[in-house]
Amino acid sequence: MRFSPPILFAGLLLIGGLLVTPAVFGQQQGRQALEKEKKQNIEKMNQLRTVLRKTSSEKNVSLGQLKILDQQIQVQSKQIGLLNKDIRLTESEIAELRKTSTALSRDLNTLKTEYSAMIYNADKRRQQVNPLGFLFASDNFNQLVARYRYLRQYSDARQNQVRQINRIQGELQTKEQIRQRKRQQQKGTLIAKVGETKKLEGLKDEKNQVVKALSAKESELQTELTESRRAVAQLESMITRIVARERAERARREADARAERVRLARVAKAEAARRTAERKRAEEAVAAAQKAGEAPNPTDVARAERPAEPEPAAPKPDERSNTNLNREETALASSFGASRNHLPWPVNRGFISDHFGRRPHGVLKGVYVENQGVDIQTNAGEGVKTVYDGIVQDVASMPGMNNVVAIQHGDYFTVYAKLKSVSVRVGQRVKAREAIGTVATDKNGISEIQFQIWKEFTKLNPESWLSPR
Repeated sequence: MRFSPPILFAGLLLIGGLLVTPAVFGQQQGRQALEKEKKQNIEKMNQLRTVLRKTSSEKNVSLGQLKILDQQIQVQSKQIGLLNKDIRLTESEIAELRKTSTALSRDLNTLKTEYSAMIYNADKRRQQVNPLGFLFASDNFNQLVARYRYLRQYSDARQNQVRQINRIQGELQTKEQIRQRKRQQQKGTLIAKVGETKKLEGLKDEKNQVVKALSAKESELQTELTESRRAVAQLESMITRIVARERAERARREADARAERVRLARVAKAEAARRTAERKRAEEAVAAAQKAGEAPNPTDVARAERPAEPEPAAPKPDERSNTNLNREETALASSFGASRNHLPWPVNRGFISDHFGRRPHGVLKGVYVENQGVDIQTNAGEGVKTVYDGIVQDVASMPGMNNVVAIQHGDYFTVYAKLKSVSVRVGQRVKAREAIGTVATDKNGISEIQFQIWKEFTKLNPESWLSPR
């Protein structure tokens, strides 16, 4: 008698006690990533609502409020996109569950058919041959053992078939329950999408109202823009002056080092010439003594036998970059440069309310503004921290920017403006994430810092340096 081997569920993986296809496994990983992204986006939405509630309590509408609304609309639109992605993923999960259930049902039918055939054949043979008679009809002990093992394998195979049937039936029931839950989740997601879409429309209406209110204050906006441009120019002048001063200091330091190397080379050359002359005089004295038949002076002999002095090498420049950085500054600049996309944010909570570069004004038609860094809106009184190790090069106060701190990191510079208070001093060495002050709040209730990154005289986009949020 031949037995059918246990059915192997090809293409299925056992994960968490459930049989799933590789596609389902991939969906599970996609689901985890999606849920993480949804959670992060919801946290960002909650932060924005908190900031908006505080600024909305002010009587006057402002560009800061408009920036928050723009950010809220962007985050809300992303949330709707994530919900759409959730709906599509759930539909894909349901389809894959249906596909897996169909495959399991097919396997279950095959198992039941084989089990029925096994029972039928067993009953038929039992009618023909009694199992005990089959055993005791053995010719010898070895044959008895072989027949016993045969009957035992037959019994084990039947039990294994029963276990597999029960397991697959349980799998089918579990997957049906999961599929029903997925359907309910999908309905909930669709309802949530409708609600988020209504919120998005409400935000757009609110933005339109703010734009309309701001448009009626065009002269005030023009005045604010002029003051803002003046403050930006003053801040740029300050940073340019710091960079130029540091570059000049490095050049002076390199010039001093070069002069010292030249001086040392001259001293070495003079010393070599003196030794050469001394050796020549000693050689002449030894030759004269030998010619006169006298014993030469031992000191003259020692000097005459001294090896000739090599020509002093030309002075080499110090091993520095073309920016004249010393070794410590070069190492710091190199490590800072390697931190692109990984720098910590200067504030724990907040969002980028104004991006780097040139863009149209939010209200004034045909007017463009340029941001030399990024503006980060946050909560009132939020602490401001440095993003990397460095040396404080300047602490200043200027109209439109409140307090400003500039920190050097080799040939990189970070700038923190619009601070209410400052807790560092010029020349102080600071570590990454060290507190340097608190954010200021303007007359419209907007708490915002201006953050810039420079490499010498080149302005860099801070968004490509800060770690993603």
